[in-house]
Parts: sequence; C-alpha cells; structure tokens
Amino acid sequence: MRARLNTTFQSLQVRNYRLFAIGQLVKLIGVWMMFTTQDWLVFELGGTAAQLGIVTALQFTPVLALTLISGRLADRYDKRRILLVANAAWTVLCVLFSLLVVAGAAQLWHVYVFALLLGVASAVETPVRQSFVSELVETSLLPNALGLSAATFNSARVIGPSIAGVAIALFDVGPVFVLSAVLAAGPLLCLGRMRPAELYRSDLTPAANREPAKVVDGLRYVLRRPDLMLPMVLMSTLAFTLFNFPVTLQALAKNGFNTGAASFGLFTTAVGLGALVGALVGGTRRARPSAYTVITSAIVFSALAIVVGVLPLYWLVVVALVPTGFFMVFFAQAANQRIQLGTDAAYRGRVMALWVFVFMGLNPVSGPLVGWLADHAGPGAAIWLGGIVALAATTLSLVVQLRHSGSRLRMRLRPVPRVHVVPAVAERV
Repeated sequence: MRARLNTTFQSLQVRNYRLFAIGQLVKLIGVWMMFTTQDWLVFELGGTAAQLGIVTALQFTPVLALTLISGRLADRYDKRRILLVANAAWTVLCVLFSLLVVAGAAQLWHVYVFALLLGVASAVETPVRQSFVSELVETSLLPNALGLSAATFNSARVIGPSIAGVAIALFDVGPVFVLSAVLAAGPLLCLGRMRPAELYRSDLTPAANREPAKVVDGLRYVLRRPDLMLPMVLMSTLAFTLFNFPVTLQALAKNGFNTGAASFGLFTTAVGLGALVGALVGGTRRARPSAYTVITSAIVFSALAIVVGVLPLYWLVVVALVPTGFFMVFFAQAANQRIQLGTDAAYRGRVMALWVFVFMGLNPVSGPLVGWLADHAGPGAAIWLGGIVALAATTLSLVVQLRHSGSRLRMRLRPVPRVHVVPAVAERV
C-alpha cells in the first residue's frame, strides 16, 4: 500500500509541480463553488434550464474564438507568464462579480456578462495550463502528473459544490461568491514562487530561434495523426452529448425531483467522488494508453449515462452517478494522456488548444440545446438521449478501429468472463 501511494503521488515530490497542484486545488475549489452558486442564482433570478444553458454557452463561447490562438501563444512564449496574466484577470472579474451579488444588484443579464468575460480568461488560461504540465515534470512522470492534475480538478469538484450547497442554505449566495473570489488568488501566489530554472524545457527550441507557431500547422499535425484524431473525435462527440452535467443535474434536482440546492450539491458531489477515483486510477498509468482503453471507457461512460437518465428514484441516481463520474474522467484522462504523450513538444500547446476546443468549445451549442431539451422533454430524457447518441458513436469508433488495425474481439468465459482484443499478428500466429 505504501509503495502504491508513493507511486500515485510521485509527481508531488517535484517542487514546481507541487506548487502548481496546490494553486490549482485552491482556485478550483473556488471555481466550483462559484459555478454551483451561479447556477443556483440563475434560478433565483427567475431563470429556466434553457437560460442556464445560455449561461453555460456564454462561458464557453470564447473557447471557439480564442483557444487555438492561446495554443499558438503557448508554443511561442513563456507559459508561466501567460498563466500569471490570465489568472490575474480571472481574480479581478471574480471580485467584481462577488461585489455585485453581495450588493443585491445582480440581474440575469449581469450573470450573462460575467459568464462571457470569465470565459475569455478561461479560454486563454486552459490550453496553456494543460501544456504547462509537461514543463513541470520529466517525461517519465508526465502520465502521473496528468493524473494528479485531473485528481486535483475532481477533488475540487467534490469539495467546492459540497461547500457551496451548505453555504447557500446557511448564508445565501453572496458570501459564497466572496469566498470563491478570495480562493481565485491561489495560482498567482504559487506561480510566483516557482523556480523557472527548474522547469523541464530541454525539448523546446529556445524562444528566440522558434519559427512562428501557426495555428494551421497545429491542425495539419493532428490531421496527419490518426492516433490523435481518434481521441479528439470521441471527446468532441461526448462533450456535445454528455458533458453538460452542470445543466442537466441542476434541472434534474430542481425540476425532476423537486429538491433544493443541497440535493444538487449531492448530485455534483457523487459525480466528483467517482471522478476523483477515476483520476487517481488513471494517474497510476506509466505508459501511453491504447486506443482501446480510450474507446472502452467511452462506451461504459455512455451506457452509465443512459442508466442515470432513466432511473426513477433520487437515491438511485446518486448511487449511479458515482461510477458515471469514474468512467467520465477515466475516459477523459486516458484520451488526454494518449494525446499529450504522442505529441512533439514543439506542437504541444497548439494540440492541447485543439483538445480544449473540442472538449469545451462545443458548449455554446450543446448547452442551450440540452437546456431546451431538459425544459421540454424533461432532464432525465436529456441525459439518456445524449447517452444513446454517445453509445452509438463510441461503438462505431470501436468498429472502425478494429477494421483499421485488423484486430478482432474475442470473449472468454473461463475462468472469468471477459472480452479482449486479439491483434491481427496474433491471429496469424
């Protein structure tokens, strides 16, 4: 057990990565508190699930316009400095938003405006942060560092909504926004304490000698790489159909089961608990995950989403959300690791920008669509319909991958029933 724990948290022995993880955990707890409270504020201001979908869309619309440009900046300039500027902007916006809410002057259009502005800061920061991890640790530790980064995100996903749900019930939304604004300063302090001389930048050409990092070159690089295209396409499909839990679970708690903010927090916490375990399991990986690991986890996640959508009882949904969260993050982490560990350092910023684009950039379309579907067909239907579409797409990707590689699926019933992939070479032998 001690050896397993040492392996799981090995990247935290690196000082720069440890500072990065602490700063992100502090900030992300505040981010999830703010998002949970913001979603509840929309309903308090008389909004609907469709209007909540608009808020989600505005948060992610800047991804469409800015993320690929941000990836270009990450491949051209100092990532740490870009992160300092982006996090400073995020902190200022959080302070202004919290003051507006505490003053009792917030209206629905204010939520729209700040969602858009915060989305701009996030669109610049996210791909830079994703690619910056590769400079914090050596290559052999990168899978572990990526897993711990996902674990940090999902720890915040558990802690943040839980605190927000209780705090809203006790103190109303204003104090929650204030606390989230204070926590937003965490990355600024930690980035400032890093030692730039200890960053792992040996694979990068010196900035003065780099060619212009063109966005189109990054796109061409991915298009020439089927091993990168597969996780990109899968993520874009599941991001559109299933990664809308802030909208669907909020509507499911309020309209599906007629419960309050604490129940929505419990839904989010259940997803986050499963996601945290999934991230930690993914962090123990030491090699690049296979295409079948990515596809299989996507299939299981899609199937579990269908189950969540059709369950009629509140407590059954809470239970089912735990494995759903596990496979949601296990899939996302495996896809992320497959992309990062297969990408040349010179293209990593632009490739990760494209990853963020397909992961988050579809929300401006899918958010309002899922919100409208939840209002008219019910939140449960919005979830299981998305699961059916995702399951069809992931099953098709498995068929395509098997035909492309010439492999076959084979089932064994003894000693334990299991399905495994038999490579074409093994079959000929």
